[in-house]
Amino acid sequence: MTTQAAPPPGGAGPAPAPAQVPAEEFARVQQSPEFAELRRSHRSFAFPLTVAFIAWYLLYVLLSNYAGGFMGTKLFGNVNVALVLGLAQFATTFLIAWLYSRHAAAKLDPKAQAIKDGLEGGA
Repeated sequence: MTTQAAPPPGGAGPAPAPAQVPAEEFARVQQSPEFAELRRSHRSFAFPLTVAFIAWYLLYVLLSNYAGGFMGTKLFGNVNVALVLGLAQFATTFLIAWLYSRHAAAKLDPKAQAIKDGLEGGA
């Protein structure tokens, strides 16, 4: 994965100190419609996927505890349902991380950068 950000100015020296922004400015930005839209965009993606993954994980745990016969069903060779569903937990974890990365790059990062630029430009 590569970044599209330009290298920091001045080479390898210490980073410049961030601009001092008054606390009132942070409070104003937090109440702005742009920040509310950023928060809504994050929550509308993250919360449903979190709930879905927790439900999927709990289903796996409950099946492991109460449906031993089903989970022990051999699919081929020594591979059973429990192993396939357990590996699917890892696959869904990576899938969700990849989807969130794409969502953040496409929807969240531009909105956050606009808010940041407005905050730093207004100071």
